[in-house]
Amino acid sequence: MRALRPRWALLGGLLLVLALGLVISLLQKSSGQDERNPIVIGMLHALSGPMAKSEAPLVAAVKMAVEELNAGGGLLGRRVELKIEDSRSDPRVAAAAAERLIGSDRVVALFGCWSSTCRLAVKPVVETHRHLFFYPAAHEGMEQSAHIVYTGPTPNQQALPATDWAMRSFGRRVYLVGTDGLYQRRLGAVLRDFVQLGEGQLLGERYVPLGASDMGEVVADLRQLRPDVVLSAISGDSNQAFFDALVAAGLGDLPLLSLGAAEPEMKAFDGGRLARHFSAWSYLQAQPGPANEVFLARLRRSQGEATQASDPAVSAYVAVQLWAAAVRELGSPQTDAVNTNVLHQSVVGPQGSAAVDSRSRHLWRQLRIAQVKPDGRLDEVLVLPRYIRPEPWPTFRSTEHWVTEMVRIEVQH
Repeated sequence: MRALRPRWALLGGLLLVLALGLVISLLQKSSGQDERNPIVIGMLHALSGPMAKSEAPLVAAVKMAVEELNAGGGLLGRRVELKIEDSRSDPRVAAAAAERLIGSDRVVALFGCWSSTCRLAVKPVVETHRHLFFYPAAHEGMEQSAHIVYTGPTPNQQALPATDWAMRSFGRRVYLVGTDGLYQRRLGAVLRDFVQLGEGQLLGERYVPLGASDMGEVVADLRQLRPDVVLSAISGDSNQAFFDALVAAGLGDLPLLSLGAAEPEMKAFDGGRLARHFSAWSYLQAQPGPANEVFLARLRRSQGEATQASDPAVSAYVAVQLWAAAVRELGSPQTDAVNTNVLHQSVVGPQGSAAVDSRSRHLWRQLRIAQVKPDGRLDEVLVLPRYIRPEPWPTFRSTEHWVTEMVRIEVQH
């Protein structure tokens, strides 16, 4: 009996060695397959519907960013594959597509959306899956998710300083018009307070449906109230109808500050017909410097000579760069690890430096005020010299105040 024990021990040891060898072999095989497989990321944008023209430059910019990565050998020796889903300008479609991209396509990161309604529809999906989502558009703030990196501007980086400039330049009697969405109504609440604190007066506030072409009530308001300046947070194709209506009503010289239309929309919708039409962004196509010249040349070579760049498009492009920088530094595309590491990343893009503020998960940004020229170009009239730290919660009211206000707006909307 005693003689059998060493034999059983020896046999057990051999079996253990064989088992360990099998596990190591499987792991090595899996690792080898993983190294040969592409790194898959997902994109959610409107390829159809009333937001398609606005979002097309973002799609082009992300496609080019992925092409550049693959032309340079990919990431970690692996090709980057981009899965694209059409949100059809519908937040519910976007949420279902995000679920599909994460669950079925096994993407390691998501990029996309324009409207805050789209972002808020996708947000619970990425949070439930503990995933990572890069959002490139200007938004109302009031939010900070542990699973979203916000590469577009907050109100203190765009809408508020631009409104202050417009009030000082043209007068303090203000009218606000926007698309009927959560972003615009939340931004309206912020601007309402901001204008009053700046000793201004908000004469009127009106919201039109997404894709609306009837601007009769807005024009009637403007004729009656005669504001010093109009703030527009209209999104998508309705900008065409708004610009048309102002010209037809003989209001083409009314000072207008567009906060929702970027350079491609100005060209597509002929925004330069308005004599005193301005916009506020970090990036302009006419921005001088070799980095922007090279970016535009590559973009048009990659996506077609007619391709237009915009601040949101550059924000989408920079998002891919920040994600790739985190993957390289880690030596892994693993979502949780990248989500932590990306908070310490910065890159140089066509607009200048893009650094993530780890406290807020937003980017530091510059602000440029530009006038829309007759050909639709944005011509810089003012640039703030310092980068603006993101403040998702406007500091002139308490966070508790904004939470209460946002809940009220969401319930009403």
